Amino acid sequence: MRMIEALLFASSEPLSLEELTQRLPEGTDVLGLLEELEKIYAPRGVNLVRVAGKWCFRTAEDLAYLMHRNVEEQRKLSRAALETLAIIAYHQPVTRAEIEEIRGVSTSRGTLDVLLETSWIRMRGRRRTPGRPVTYGTTEQFLIHFGMESVKDLPGLEELKGAGLLDSAVPASFMVPTPNDELALTEDEDPLEDGSLFDEDADETAEE
Repeated sequence: MRMIEALLFASSEPLSLEELTQRLPEGTDVLGLLEELEKIYAPRGVNLVRVAGKWCFRTAEDLAYLMHRNVEEQRKLSRAALETLAIIAYHQPVTRAEIEEIRGVSTSRGTLDVLLETSWIRMRGRRRTPGRPVTYGTTEQFLIHFGMESVKDLPGLEELKGAGLLDSAVPASFMVPTPNDELALTEDEDPLEDGSLFDEDADETAEE
C-alpha cells in the first residue's frame, strides 16, 4: 500500500491499474489496495480518485477554494469556445458544420484551434460526405481535467435543469444526447491522412 501511495504521489500524471501492477511485486492485489486507499483518503484534505480509468490524488472538492488564491488563471475560454466544447463532448464525433448548425452561428477556426491547444479535443477522422470534413471528439485529458471516469458522467437533462443550466420549461421533445467517446471510428468516418490534418478549410470550401 505504501508503494502504491508513493508511486501515485510522485507521478505528474494519473496512473492506470496496469502501470501500477507492472511496478509492484507479482501477485499484489493492486485494485484491492487502491480501493482501500480510496476509503482511507476519503475524509482527508487530499482524496484518491479515479479519472479516465486511471488513479491520482486530488484536493478534496470542498477545499478547492483554498487553491484559488495561489493559482494564476492563464487563459479564460470564451463563451463560443465553451459552447463548442460542450457540443463536441455531447455530440462527438461532430464536424465544424454540425457544430455551427447546433449553435446557430458560425464557429471560427480560431475557436477550434484554442480547444485543440488545451488538448481537450482532438481531430478523429473525416466524415464520409462531400468535402470530407474533419470530425472532432474529446480526449483523455478532457476527462482528467474535469475529473470524470468517462463522458457518460456528463450531466443529463434533469441534472442540467437542476443546476440551472437549462430552462425548466424546455419543450417535451428536447433531448440531451448520450455522449460517446469511443476511440474507434464510426461507420461514416475515414481515418485522417498524413499531411492533411489541417486541410479542413479547403475541404469546407469544396463542400460549399
